[in-house]
Amino acid sequence: MIKIKSYFTLCLIILSFVANGQRKDLSGQLTANGDVEGIHILNKTAPKYTISDEDGSFIIPAKLSDTLFISGLKYESKEVIITSIMINSGVLRISLVEKINELDEVIVGKILTGSLESDLQNSDAKTEVNFYDLGIPGYIGKPITINERKLHDADAGPWGQIGLGFGVNFHKLLNRISGRTKKLRKIVDLDARDKCIERLRREYESIIFENETLAENLKTEYFLYCQEDEEFLQLCNRNNDIEAIDFLKLKLKAYKDNRKSTSND
Repeated sequence: MIKIKSYFTLCLIILSFVANGQRKDLSGQLTANGDVEGIHILNKTAPKYTISDEDGSFIIPAKLSDTLFISGLKYESKEVIITSIMINSGVLRISLVEKINELDEVIVGKILTGSLESDLQNSDAKTEVNFYDLGIPGYIGKPITINERKLHDADAGPWGQIGLGFGVNFHKLLNRISGRTKKLRKIVDLDARDKCIERLRREYESIIFENETLAENLKTEYFLYCQEDEEFLQLCNRNNDIEAIDFLKLKLKAYKDNRKSTSND
C-alpha cells in the first residue's frame, strides 16, 4: 500500500513538471505614449517571435522562466522573465519607455551689448544649426503620412556593420521576414494612388466627361480602373497636364469597351 502511494505521488510530481514545461499561448498588451503597432516580441528561450497589432496586443508561446525580449525603433528595449503569475493568468502587460535623444551641453558665448555694430564685430556667428547638428532626428522635406512613417520605422537603417564585431539590424530583418514591410509598402502605394486619382478627378473630370453621360457610380468605378494601371504612379509624378488628360481619355475608352464586352457575355 505504501509503495502504491509513493508511486502515485511520483506520477503527480512528473505530471506537474511536464505541465510546467509545456509552452502555451500567452496574451500580451503593450502600452506606451506613442504608436505600439509593429513592436517585436521575441521569446529568446524558445525561440519564438511575433509582432504587436495596432492596439499593442500580441500572442506568443511561452512557459515558466522563459525570457521575452521586446524591441522597437522608438522605444527602449526590454526583457521580461515569465513568472507563474503570468502563466496562471494568461495575460502579460508591458509598458514601454520612449527613447530620448540627449543634447550636448550648451555653452553660452559672448554677452551681447545691444549695440548692433559692436555685437556684429564681437559675434562668432557660424552657419545655421540644423536638426542633425543638435543630435535630433529631423526632416525638413515634404511632410510624410502616418503610413509612410510606419514604413520608414519598419525598414529604417542599414542591415548591419562590420567592425570589431558584426551587428545585424534585427528590427529590419524581422519586419522583412514577417511580411510587415511588404504589407506597409502596399499600403503606402495604395495611399499614393488614392491621393493622385482624387487630384486628377478634381481637376479633369469636367474635361473627360464633357461629352459623356455616365452615372456617378460608374464614374467612380472608372477612376478606380485608372489607378490600377501599372504606370499610374509614374504618370502622377511627372505632373504633366496634357499627358494626364490623354491617359484618362484612353482609359475611358478602354473602360467602356470592357463594360460593353462584359455585358455581351
